[in-house]
Amino acid sequence: MRVVSLLPSATELLVAIGGAPLLVGRSHECDFPPTLAHLPVLTKARTHGGASAAIDAEVSASLAAGQSLYELDERLLAELAPDVILTQDLCEVCSIDLRGVERIAAALPSKPRILSLDPKTVFDVFDDLLKVGEAVGRADAAERAMVELRARYWSAVDFVNPYVPGPEVLFLEWCDPPFVGGHWTPGLIEAAGGRHSLNKLGAKSRRVSPEEILEAAPERVIVCPCGFDLARARVDFEDLAKTRWWPLLPAVIDSPRRSIAIVDGNQMFNRPGPRLVDAFEWLVGWLNLRDELVPPGFPVEYR
Repeated sequence: MRVVSLLPSATELLVAIGGAPLLVGRSHECDFPPTLAHLPVLTKARTHGGASAAIDAEVSASLAAGQSLYELDERLLAELAPDVILTQDLCEVCSIDLRGVERIAAALPSKPRILSLDPKTVFDVFDDLLKVGEAVGRADAAERAMVELRARYWSAVDFVNPYVPGPEVLFLEWCDPPFVGGHWTPGLIEAAGGRHSLNKLGAKSRRVSPEEILEAAPERVIVCPCGFDLARARVDFEDLAKTRWWPLLPAVIDSPRRSIAIVDGNQMFNRPGPRLVDAFEWLVGWLNLRDELVPPGFPVEYR
C-alpha cells in the first residue's frame, strides 16, 4: 500500500492509526509529526504571503478568477504511483481542490483511490479515522484510535457545568479582515461551556464587521489565524490591539486573568485531525479554570 496525503489533518489521522510507513508523499503543509519531513513534497502555494490583509486580497482575487491556490506536482505524483490519495473537499482556501486532484489522478497508471474528507464536526473527524483506516487496510487500528479520542473528548466534557451560562467567545480564525471560526469550532466552544453567537456549527468561517463583534460583546477572545504559527499569530494580535474597536471589547475592558488567548492555528483548531481533541481539552481547561486538563506544551499565550 502506497499513500499520498495532500492534507495535513489526513496525514495526522493516518499516523494516528500506525500508517506512517505507508506514506510516500505529502503536501507542503504536512509538517506533523516532524519525522515525516524527509518525504517528497507534492504541492506548493500560489500565494506570496505578507500581511494578513494582503493575503486575504490575493486569495479573494484568485478565487474570483476561478484559480486554484495551490499547485500539484503531477510528474512526481505519477512517479510515486500511489494506491490511495488523501485529500479534502472542505475548504478551497486550506488545501488543493478536489476536482484538480481527481483530474490528475484519472491519468495515472496506478489508478489510485481518492479519499476526500469533509468534516463539519469533531464527531465527523472521529468518523474520518475509520474512513482512512478502511482505505489503507488498517480498520482495527482506526477503531482503537477513534475510541481513545472519543473517550478523551467525553472525559473533558465531564468538567463542564451545563447549568451555568458560559462566556461569549470570539474565535478569530483570521484577523485582517476579521473572520470567525466555523465548521467544528462553534460546536467545540459550546461543548466546552462557552457561547459563540457569531457563527453556528457546520457553517463555514465567515467575515464579520467590528460592529457585529461589538454587538456580540465577547468576554473571551481566541486569536487563532488559520495557517499561522504562534509567532505569526502574535504579530496579528499586536495589529488587532491597535484597532479602534478592540479596546471596547468586554474581554479587554474587564481584563480578567487570561481572558485573551493566542493559539497556534496552524497546528491546532484549524486542522481537523487527532489534535483537535488536544485543542478541545485546552478549551475546556481555559474556560472552566481547570489547568490540569491542558495538554503539556499546548501552543498558547495569554493576554
